[in-house]
Amino acid sequence: MKFTHFLKTRGSIAAIVMGVFYAIAMLGIFLPGYTAIPGNIDKLPIAIVNDDAGDYGVKIAEQLQENLPFKEIETDIQNKQALKDLEKNDLALVVHIPESFSWDMQNGDISSSIDFTINDAGATVISSSMKSVVTEINNQLSEQFSQQTAQSVLMNVNVPEKQAAELAEKIETAYAGNVVTINKIPDGMHNNMLPMFLTMASYIGAMIGSMQLVEAFKENRGKASRTRLFIFLQLTALLIAVLSSLAATGITYLVNQPDGSLFLSIVGHQTLIYMASFNFTAILIFLLGPAGMILNIPLIFVQTLANGAVISLDMMYAPYEWASHVTPMYYSVQGYIADLYGSISPSPFLWSLALIGLVAMVINIIIVGTVHKSKTFDKSQTKSQIEEITKVLS
Repeated sequence: MKFTHFLKTRGSIAAIVMGVFYAIAMLGIFLPGYTAIPGNIDKLPIAIVNDDAGDYGVKIAEQLQENLPFKEIETDIQNKQALKDLEKNDLALVVHIPESFSWDMQNGDISSSIDFTINDAGATVISSSMKSVVTEINNQLSEQFSQQTAQSVLMNVNVPEKQAAELAEKIETAYAGNVVTINKIPDGMHNNMLPMFLTMASYIGAMIGSMQLVEAFKENRGKASRTRLFIFLQLTALLIAVLSSLAATGITYLVNQPDGSLFLSIVGHQTLIYMASFNFTAILIFLLGPAGMILNIPLIFVQTLANGAVISLDMMYAPYEWASHVTPMYYSVQGYIADLYGSISPSPFLWSLALIGLVAMVINIIIVGTVHKSKTFDKSQTKSQIEEITKVLS
């Protein structure tokens, strides 16, 4: 057999096509999607809350609106509401200028500062980007206020040595911004990426499981009714979901050591994402057979970017944002962020995840009822076949 003949075999052709297809699929999905960093940073919504009654606050608020690289800046909002929106990740940054800021600065109170509040429990790019922006803002404000303080000091030419030293210190520390981080995530990339890793562990296992269990469903048609086989398929998936969830949660506690009170919620969450992912990926398997896996894998690539672990919805390009609303990973990742690190309830995300799983299951029921009609189980037919076999044997 020549090499050219081997290349023409079905396996070789399939391997070549798949190699090229997945190279194009992965790079074609990931590279355009990640150009949103830092390209779409300006799409993040922030709030500037000015409670200062003096001139400083007004000037600073105006300067920030002019110089900050954000298109959506809310100013007509109370600080309390802005912080609530920040907890829900509806805002990326809250800048609060306190009521006594102008008076304090004019009277040399260096303890007064502007509050910059960031929510750590969100997309990793947002937290890191906001910290960089705040550092730059504080450096500029510090320089500005130090210059103003220096001008006022220079007006007092003849001052005692001790007083001059105190004034010099005020020049150096005329302003220091107060950076507040809420919902602080423990140090380590394994903590930042835990919501995504937990989700992907269940999703990939469910995708492989759907291929194997749907194949088992097809192999056993004729041995039981389609309804019974479908129930068996779902019960087997549920058993796998529970076992894999316990294993995943165990490893999570060994490595990340989350709060012990979260054990049952993590196990339940893992079970839910497995079942939702199982039925979601089974749609293509029921329709196309093993070939459905060819399309399921690019769907993983899309969701890896669209799940909100790295890039928020505000930064995503439209196709990825649309995908986040109709696929399981986004709701699972956001639910984990809220449950593990956040201060809001994960329930809305989990209900949405359950809804996606339910809709996917209904679609699978429809496919089984309409497409998979061959080899249906017929009790009367089976009974007559048994009687014929019995007669032959007798």
